[in-house]
Amino acid sequence: MKGVVFNLLEQAVTDAYGDDVWIDLLEEAGVHGAYTSLGSYPDSEIVALVGAAARQLDLEAADVLRWFGRAAMPMLAERYQPFFAGHVSARSFILSVNDIIHPEVRKLYSGAGCPQFNFSNDGEGRLVIGYRSPRQMCHLAHGFVEGAADRFGEQVEIEHMACMLEGNPVCRLAVRWLH
Repeated sequence: MKGVVFNLLEQAVTDAYGDDVWIDLLEEAGVHGAYTSLGSYPDSEIVALVGAAARQLDLEAADVLRWFGRAAMPMLAERYQPFFAGHVSARSFILSVNDIIHPEVRKLYSGAGCPQFNFSNDGEGRLVIGYRSPRQMCHLAHGFVEGAADRFGEQVEIEHMACMLEGNPVCRLAVRWLH
């Protein structure tokens, strides 16, 4: 996992809960906590931090990942403004992930292991997002979608139709825009 993700998590935690909580999470997770944005770190460290946060906040890890994804989106918009330029909706932004955002992420962060997404529309007018990653962090993707909706002043309802965590080969999220 690239260090930028750890940096975003640190900022989200310290903004919401304070520096002491971040230090507590590092200690409970048993990780060093000195992450550089360009560095690469074991996936096990983000899993340990999410687990520590879940225990401290009495939440499920999935809830922590969704919260983090949503909280990170304004930080991403600030740090990577060009990725958001030209988009007037969350749908447009989300659909640019594979073709624009992730190729640029790979240029900025050598060796970044980005998840793969595919998109389709279902008969109910929902955007169905297929998510595949060895990290199996579809709940983080869920939070990113909610954060993108927030960014563009939209409201969404997201249904997990299938999940790798339940043995499916791919996660499928159905996103409905609410009016």
